[in-house]
Amino acid sequence: MELTDWIVILAAALIAIAFFCLRAPTAWSLENRVRRFTGARLLVQAAIALWSALLLLQRGVFSLDDIAGLRPTPHVVIACALMLGVAACYWSVRGTRLLKPRQLFATSSR
Repeated sequence: MELTDWIVILAAALIAIAFFCLRAPTAWSLENRVRRFTGARLLVQAAIALWSALLLLQRGVFSLDDIAGLRPTPHVVIACALMLGVAACYWSVRGTRLLKPRQLFATSSR
């Protein structure tokens, strides 16, 4: 895949996140809007980290071309992509938790 295709995929993912997450009614309190925007920001971070991990894998391991004249070892590329993937998973979980509405009354199962 060309780099232009990768950029289009990232733009589509970011537009989808913005469309689904950044709609906040004006009647919401400031705290709810801040939680919603923070959750959307974390999901954007997760999308960018996952995109860059996949791009790194494709360009570093599966591509026959060198990266800017350098040829890193596959172990280094996979380790970096794995760290980016772990960060993306963490940000995704935290972001989806912030997007869920807060419970007013928590029930304890004692």
